[in-house]
Amino acid sequence: METEAITVGDAARRAGLSPKALRLYESLGILAPVQRSPAGYRTYNEQEVRLLRFVRRARALGLTLGEIRTIVAARRRGESPCGVVMELLERHLRDADRRIADLQALREVLGEVLRRARSAAEEGEQVHLCRLTQSVDS
Repeated sequence: METEAITVGDAARRAGLSPKALRLYESLGILAPVQRSPAGYRTYNEQEVRLLRFVRRARALGLTLGEIRTIVAARRRGESPCGVVMELLERHLRDADRRIADLQALREVLGEVLRRARSAAEEGEQVHLCRLTQSVDS
């Protein structure tokens, strides 16, 4: 049974990606070279569209294209990539936790600076942070 040939635009729409992304993923080896129509247009099948959906979901989780290529390559070799995927997700989770902690610390510093500036302004003192804006007007 012959599978339906899906155009690049339709494959991109079904996967929630841009046609440019499909060409990029093929050039990076994430997507194997696809079939071409007699006129030379790329054509995709349903299995390739499923792979593209996986790539979109993996990117949404923060995986890099290199990481995704590693996962796809393992799958192509017939290996289960589950261990690699879990390791990558654990690393990304640790990175996210670190970024959140950094942002929380920054939020505390910003809150304290703003609190001091407001307090100084309410007491009629010159707020030194506002000097930063003076160079913008000059």
